[in-house]
Amino acid sequence: QVQLVESGGGLVQPGGSLRLSCAASGSISSVYTMGWYRQAPGKQRELVATIARTARPNYADSVKGRFTISRDNAKNTVYLQMNSLKPEDTAVYYCNAMIQTPSNIGATAYWGQGTQVTVSS
Repeated sequence: QVQLVESGGGLVQPGGSLRLSCAASGSISSVYTMGWYRQAPGKQRELVATIARTARPNYADSVKGRFTISRDNAKNTVYLQMNSLKPEDTAVYYCNAMIQTPSNIGATAYWGQGTQVTVSS
């Protein structure tokens, strides 16, 4: 059984910062691409940022220059540092990871439970 556990969401004023964390645990052989997605009320879930084990990160245009994704492969953990937050960043943020387990040949996509980020004065 694999779990992704997120932490770090909350309420912040416009211009503020938050750091999200997501740790993968369980029966894991390898963790490939990890990333963050978000879903605002009434909107579809959208990609925020992704990072492979050894490739350069990929960002949505709306967060470039403000958000930074990073990962600690030894801890199977991905982070999202969010700076200069705007009200339009308000959403539930979901962690995603492509994980191979001992019982599977390929990798499977796993999702975290989501963490609320609210940017408001």
